[in-house]
Amino acid sequence: MKELKLKYGCNPNQNPANLTMPDGSELPFEVLNGNPGYINFLDAFNSWQLVKELKAALGLPAAASFKHVSPAGAAVGVELSDVMKKKLFVEHIENINDSKLACAYARARGADRMSSFGDFIALSDKCDLLTAMVIKPEVSDGVIAPDYDEDALELLRTKKGGKYCIIKMDADYEAPECEVKEVFGVRFMQKRNDAKLDASVLTNIVTENKELPQTAVRDLIVAMITLKYTQSNSVCYAVDGQAIGVGAGQQSRIHCTRLAGDKADNWLMREHEKVLNLPFREGIGRPDRDNCIDCYISDHSEDVLAEGEWQRFFTERPSELTKDEKKEFLAARKGIALASDAFFPFSDNITRAARSGVRYIVQAGGSKRDGDVTDECNRLGITMVMNGIRLFHH
Repeated sequence: MKELKLKYGCNPNQNPANLTMPDGSELPFEVLNGNPGYINFLDAFNSWQLVKELKAALGLPAAASFKHVSPAGAAVGVELSDVMKKKLFVEHIENINDSKLACAYARARGADRMSSFGDFIALSDKCDLLTAMVIKPEVSDGVIAPDYDEDALELLRTKKGGKYCIIKMDADYEAPECEVKEVFGVRFMQKRNDAKLDASVLTNIVTENKELPQTAVRDLIVAMITLKYTQSNSVCYAVDGQAIGVGAGQQSRIHCTRLAGDKADNWLMREHEKVLNLPFREGIGRPDRDNCIDCYISDHSEDVLAEGEWQRFFTERPSELTKDEKKEFLAARKGIALASDAFFPFSDNITRAARSGVRYIVQAGGSKRDGDVTDECNRLGITMVMNGIRLFHH
């Protein structure tokens, strides 16, 4: 197929819209089900690049959960503990650890469940039944993968009343060296960002603390590659082979760090015993459950704990999660990795990151205040790498 006509572009008034190859060749994908739209394809192609690169860098199946051209979550296939299964709502899927791809998507979806609502999914490997079982109950617009097992494809085709978007990507397709787009009638051309992000770019440790275990190397690679396909400015926190907080599209670097840090804190707090054992009423849907947990952890718990409100969601009123309990729980979490898509202009970013347990950082460097930033890392015992690689994405 050389042309795919779309219903419309980003908005219904933007018509006509279609997909073609600049050289008139065949499109490098096949739509197996549904009718993906313009934004679906933007998410699909950006997320496909992310998971393909993660797989190449770390040798593990990878998955991403994309919303509005930025990842809400991304992960590689690290096995799930019993606590993690419960936290990610996959405890009912027997033998989920038999599929590293299923573990990767469960982690990617669970990074920021509020943002992942209605996501577009990317899978680096052939979609198996266990992965399809993780996807099936989630509210999602579609999925892109290099292939699908027949039983997985059959299950996915039942989503959204049979209209779920399923794209099969040519795994051998390589984009041209240069990329072109038009804005306001003006054509932009640039060399594609082919920066290779692996352990070789993590050697310039500028802090007194030089400790960088292999788990941190893995997590920094996950964070860097995630940022490569995130709208700038952006910062990503990662641990256990997955992104746990992405701050995207902020004009200020500190706002990226705070936003991503708040998301990381939320993700970490979901392992608190009180959160894992919230007494939800039978029949509460996943979106309502996600919103309840989000409110319960936040400073606005009264939204779900007030008299007349808690009865809608719980069989009994949960005890409040106090600020001291949250502070104590987060203080015990260490070993979080953080990547920034450009340099940190002020040391306040480091101070905020440390409050979320960050102990390993990679950033481009090149600020006039690199010394201040490094001094703050030294004060807090953080290992920081300056790799000289900016990862802006627009």
